Amino acid sequence: MGALPVGVSLWKLGQPWWEFALRGALVYGFLLLILRLTGKRQVGQLSPFDLVLLLILSNAVQNSMNAGDNTVTAGFILAGTLVGLNALVSWAAFRSKKVQKFVEGIPLVLVHNGKVMPSVLASEEVTQHELMAALRAAGVGGVEEVHVAILETNGHISVIPKAR
Repeated sequence: MGALPVGVSLWKLGQPWWEFALRGALVYGFLLLILRLTGKRQVGQLSPFDLVLLLILSNAVQNSMNAGDNTVTAGFILAGTLVGLNALVSWAAFRSKKVQKFVEGIPLVLVHNGKVMPSVLASEEVTQHELMAALRAAGVGGVEEVHVAILETNGHISVIPKAR
């Protein structure tokens, strides 16, 4: 391994420490907002397209957070800021129903008494195939056998069959 280029340090910041924290907070808030507005799907529910989007987003915002500073110190400050903000948002969501509703969303009824709610499917971008797969996974043969199917805040579809 060669030496670092002249003037480059592993530890010496190119910007004030607080600028990294501010940049990280701004990017975190922006991404939280736009990802929340795109729907309920969580990591376990991501399609390949969603995963590619997340990977590209992380690359797209990297320079806006580190201002071109690739020092270890900047990385530590940014990582600490992002983990701290995530803990703060989780705490706020636990303490406030309004914050929880914004961050996590609310469960939505997809099927009620055997009737599919097409407007809810469309607004949440749940395909008929995804709905039917969830019904089959719950051991239900068709929508007519469903009392209620709910899109949970974690992206999972819960199915309660009709009483027999």
